[in-house]
Amino acid sequence: MESNNYSKMSILESSLFAARAAKVLCSAVFVSGRDPDEALRNSVLSGTSVLTVPEDVFSEINIDHENKEVHIKLNDAPTRTARYYGDQGCVIIPHDGTDVFFRPVKVETSLPDADTQPWPMGDMIEDEGFPEEIDKAKLDEAVDAAFSSPDCCTVAFIVVYKGKIIAERYDLGIKKDTQLESWSMGKTITAALIGILIQQGHFGLWDPAPIPSWHVGDDPRSKIRIADLLHMSSGLKFIGAGEPREKWERGVPDHLYVYSGAIDVFQFSIGRPVEYPPDTVGRYRNCDPLSLGYIIKKTVTEQGEEYLSWPQKALFDRIGIRKQVLEPDPYGNFVMTGFDYGTARNWARLGLLYLQDGVWEGERILPEGYSEFVRTPAPAWEKPEYGGLFRLNGTGIWNLPKEAAYMSGAGVNRVFVVPSHDLVIVRMGHSRGGQTGEKALNVAVGKLMAAFKS
Repeated sequence: MESNNYSKMSILESSLFAARAAKVLCSAVFVSGRDPDEALRNSVLSGTSVLTVPEDVFSEINIDHENKEVHIKLNDAPTRTARYYGDQGCVIIPHDGTDVFFRPVKVETSLPDADTQPWPMGDMIEDEGFPEEIDKAKLDEAVDAAFSSPDCCTVAFIVVYKGKIIAERYDLGIKKDTQLESWSMGKTITAALIGILIQQGHFGLWDPAPIPSWHVGDDPRSKIRIADLLHMSSGLKFIGAGEPREKWERGVPDHLYVYSGAIDVFQFSIGRPVEYPPDTVGRYRNCDPLSLGYIIKKTVTEQGEEYLSWPQKALFDRIGIRKQVLEPDPYGNFVMTGFDYGTARNWARLGLLYLQDGVWEGERILPEGYSEFVRTPAPAWEKPEYGGLFRLNGTGIWNLPKEAAYMSGAGVNRVFVVPSHDLVIVRMGHSRGGQTGEKALNVAVGKLMAAFKS
C-alpha cells in the first residue's frame, strides 16, 4: 500500500494499524528500555511489514511514562492503547475496553545471579583459549560484515562453537541484557514447550491434536496431528499475508490479525474450518503454532500449574535463561508467534538446546530425536524450507550448509543451528534493517564458514 493511500483506509484498518504500532512501541520502551525516538524510527515507522506505516500518517503518538502506556491514533479511527503489565510485557487494550481480561503475575527465576555462574548456565565467560581450527582474523571479518553499515540495524551478533561463545558484539545502544523484539523466533519456544509436554508423557508427537472442539462428530479437524501443527501443515483456513487483499475479511490478513485485533488468539485459531486435508499442503500460517499454544495452556492448567509462569520453570530456568518476556493477548494467551522478547544470549541458549538434541548439562529436556524432527523437511511443503516451526536451509539460500536449521523472525532476527560444525549463530536486528541487514548477515555467515580451517 502506497503511503499516500493511508488516508483512504477504513476505520477498521486504521484501528488495527494503530493498535499494532502502539504495542510495538510500548514494548520497545517499557520492555526493552529503548529510546522512544530510536524505537519509533527503527521498529515502528519503517521496515517491510504490511503493518508498518510512515510517520506522517499518524495523527497522535503519545507515550505516557507514568502509566506506562502508549496511545496512537490513525485517521478517524479511535485512539488505540497498549499498556505495560510487568513480566507479561505490553498488551493491546481492546478497542471497546479499558483493561485486559487476565490477572498479571510475577515471573521469578529460581537461578542465582547470572554473573556468579559460568556460561551457559550463567554469564561468566571463562578464558579457555581460542579454538585452533578457526581462523580468528576471518572470524573477526565475519562479525564486522554483520555490522557493515548502520542501515543494517544489526544490534547483536553471537557465535557459539562447541558450546562456547567465541564472538559477541552489540550496537545501537543494545547490551547483552537487553530484551529484544524477536518476532516469529518465538515459534521455536512453542515447539520446545510442546516437546517438554511430550517428554512428560502428556501426548505423542503423532497423536491427534487434543483440542476438544475438533473431536465432535465427524469434524475433519480430528485428523490433525501434533506433528501437522508443528509442520504448519494443518490445512486450516487462515488467510496468509501474501494472499490478495480482497480475501482480507478483517482489514488485515488472518495471519497478522492476531497481532493487532486484541482478540482471544487461541479461540480464533482453533475455530478456523478446514481448507485442505492435514499434511497435504504446507503454508506459513500463525493458526498452527497458536493452536499448539492452546494445547500447551490447556495441558498446563489441567495439571494445576500457573500458566503465565510455567515456561520459566519448565524451560527457561533449566537452560540458564533468567528472564524471557512472553507477551499475551488481552485474554492471557501467549502470542509466541511474534510477541516475545529475549536477549541474544537467551536465544543462543535455546539454539544450544536444539543443537544438543534437547539435552542440557546431562538432563534430557526434549524427547530424544525431537531436535532432528524439527530440522527435517515437512513432507507437505513443496520445497525443503520448513521443518517443525523451524525454517530450513534446504534450498541453500544462506551461505551455510544445507543441513542448517534456523529460527526466523521479522527484522532479520535469526538463530542458525549447524550440527555439522557444532555451531549456533545469533543475529538480532530491527525492522528498518530489512533486506540490507539480511544481505549483510548472509555475507557474515559465509565469512564465518570460511573461518573454519578444515
